[in-house]
Amino acid sequence: MRDDDASTRDIGRGLVDQAAVRRVNLARVLGEVRLPGTHSRAGLATRTGLTKATVSSLVTELIERGLIRESGRRQAGNVGRPGRLLELDGGSVAALGLEINANYLAVRGVDLAERVLVDHRIGFDAIRAGASSAVAELTRLAREAIAELERSNTRLAGIGVAAPGLVDVPSGTVRYAPNLLWQDVPIAEWLRERLDLPADTTITVDNEANLAALAEFGSDPDATPNLVYLTGETGIGAGLITDRRLLRGSDGFSGEIGHIPVDPCGRTCGCGRAGCLETKIGLAAAIRAAAPDLAETSRDPEEQAQELLRRAEDGQPRTLTGLDEIGRWLGIGISVAVNMLNPGTVVLGGYFATVGPYVVPTAMRELRSRAIAGEAAICRITASAFGFTAAVRGGTSVIVEEVFQDPLRAPSSTEKAESEDTA
Repeated sequence: MRDDDASTRDIGRGLVDQAAVRRVNLARVLGEVRLPGTHSRAGLATRTGLTKATVSSLVTELIERGLIRESGRRQAGNVGRPGRLLELDGGSVAALGLEINANYLAVRGVDLAERVLVDHRIGFDAIRAGASSAVAELTRLAREAIAELERSNTRLAGIGVAAPGLVDVPSGTVRYAPNLLWQDVPIAEWLRERLDLPADTTITVDNEANLAALAEFGSDPDATPNLVYLTGETGIGAGLITDRRLLRGSDGFSGEIGHIPVDPCGRTCGCGRAGCLETKIGLAAAIRAAAPDLAETSRDPEEQAQELLRRAEDGQPRTLTGLDEIGRWLGIGISVAVNMLNPGTVVLGGYFATVGPYVVPTAMRELRSRAIAGEAAICRITASAFGFTAAVRGGTSVIVEEVFQDPLRAPSSTEKAESEDTA
């Protein structure tokens, strides 16, 4: 009897191993087709080292799952039948990004080829509303977006949520967000309950700066392997890419550069401490310094950034002086990151990206005076390509990457039919 049990276990392990190998090989082939260039079955076999028969079987399944498609023919050589070219499809699977910020909520949906299916943003006072009401409104936006995706005949693979503050990624909980006055808010749990999502639809919650850094890094195939992304909104955070990987720290709470103390006699920060960097270069600080008449308004942060830019371009002395002071403190903050991490590039997000021409030159001068390694350590400071949308784009990108790592997340036509029959 024990021999029979052992044999059954061996067969079970063998089946599991075969499934795991196929999953890995599906990801390898899909990853190759994702790359620029032309792709044929024969070419994929050569590049992956898999047999032509195996590649043909894998390609058939990827087509069945709507992840790749045949796009035409080409002559493989002077003789023989022309081979069909393959290209990324991905139109059957969607990723949803959500963002909670102090002044707005955002939602963005894309398919695996990064075609935009949904893109909305609304002004929202998350501080006054409180955690439960804010997540309820985010749920409403998500539900509407999911309905739009369903009308596009795409299946939701997962949701990536960007939130400010300290985030416990494994549980999807915001442990502490001082600018929202939130503590221990289980965003992932609340969203799953309120949206009634299937168990295989993942929800990933991460710090906004981390997701923005991933979005920026992933958008540039020639990006430096060591990058620092600085948010420029109500709060100031840093997303850290080292050796092409996100640096989280031992508990996942890295990057809180906005709460480095720089002025012991300065303003009280949202975290309760005095003189944090955030009190010097956060958007509220920029408004106080460069456009104090806007301080009591509740305008969208992107509108505030555009107004700062307009006044600077008009040459208004108060705005130019204020932004120069912001640039000085920004350079001090960047010097901390440069001296600790030696990045190749610092990317400025949020309002920094909008007013970059008026803060970066001063920041560079400050950095040069404070970089311990001198000119050798001076890195490029550049504006974000995505501005205020970087974090929500990062939310979609983490889900897209999950599907590329596990193509079985995309349902086959048979699985779709069975799901519809069950519904």
